[in-house]
Amino acid sequence: MRGLKVLISGGGIAGPALAHWLARHGSHPTVVERAPGLRPGGQAVDFRGAPQLRVLARMGILDAVRRSQTRMGDITIVGDTGRHLAKLPSEAFSGEIEILRGTLSRILHEAAADAEYVFDDSVTSLTETPGGVHVTFERSAPRTFDLVVGADGVRSRVREPAFATPSPIRHLGMYGAVFSVPDTYGLDHEGLMFSVPGRCAMITSASGQTRAALDFASPPLAYDHDDRSQHQEIIAAAFDGLGWEIPRLLEAMRTAEDFFFSPAAQVVLPRYSAGRVVLLGDAGYAPGPGGMGTGLALIAAYVLAGELAMAGDHRTAFTRYEDRIRPYVAICHRQARGADKFLVPRTRSQIWRRNQTMRLLPYLPGKSLIKRMNDRAAAAITLSDYTAHPHGPRAARTEF
Repeated sequence: MRGLKVLISGGGIAGPALAHWLARHGSHPTVVERAPGLRPGGQAVDFRGAPQLRVLARMGILDAVRRSQTRMGDITIVGDTGRHLAKLPSEAFSGEIEILRGTLSRILHEAAADAEYVFDDSVTSLTETPGGVHVTFERSAPRTFDLVVGADGVRSRVREPAFATPSPIRHLGMYGAVFSVPDTYGLDHEGLMFSVPGRCAMITSASGQTRAALDFASPPLAYDHDDRSQHQEIIAAAFDGLGWEIPRLLEAMRTAEDFFFSPAAQVVLPRYSAGRVVLLGDAGYAPGPGGMGTGLALIAAYVLAGELAMAGDHRTAFTRYEDRIRPYVAICHRQARGADKFLVPRTRSQIWRRNQTMRLLPYLPGKSLIKRMNDRAAAAITLSDYTAHPHGPRAARTEF
């Protein structure tokens, strides 16, 4: 299916990755992003396993990603006074490559330079017609596209009008914020982690940036998802009165330009497409913390664009895309379950047991076992080589 006009809502990670592949297969992608430009900062994300690294290599960005990796070391768990209690070994919990999300976004944007980008705008309505999808925007003039892709995150603006389903968001028991802080902690490619019941603060230094992450256990909250000041007040209230470096972190939070707040959540849907609209990445199947969401998004973008290139119609392509991706999504969802029990244990005894496990980990086979389990999950998908015969028959494809 060459020459398709495809609108991609979302210019973060999944959207530009898909735009790269669509353009490479002969389509014409347009990416609309509600932010005024590329979003800086964000948490560190990682890649592991042959399929995820192979997709980076096939995109031609593996070397650029390697050059920009954080090379993060261990994270030390500390008490109120800063006393060292245990370590989180990087080789057990990090992927083969770790990179800051904002850096990865820039690399992907450059890799999709042939796409049309529309910043500071978003989709307001979708109307499917026999010949395409009529789309209206907040600022731009209406346009018609052959296909529309929602790659705009957990709170997708494409998903709601196109998919008549109950709320697909499964809350995972915690919220968190990530932001830059001054480099005053003496850290060098390492981190500090402080926990009290239901709350966790982490400071990390990598790639020349020092960042804080503040996570807290909570049931679902009602708040304005676009109100940054309200998000900061939620974080401040959750961490009010705590010691260690918390007061300094809260002060730095107020002026951080890259402050980002979000729930830990999964998206669970019975299908990933409806008519000419299809979902990609977090918009369709966000796995949550520890669920390899970034690697999943890049693999899914590769598969979706490849199936569109190989199929004779979008319905066939969407069905094959879902058939190939859904089993991998299920694995990623399982990987993320229980992240709140590790990051924000609810009681002091749970914190103590976690810390003791981390203290013993270097002397037990558990460290290598954790890595093997994570690597096995990451590699649990077989991908077709769409790049070998991008417009040829399906029989010409090879597997890796």
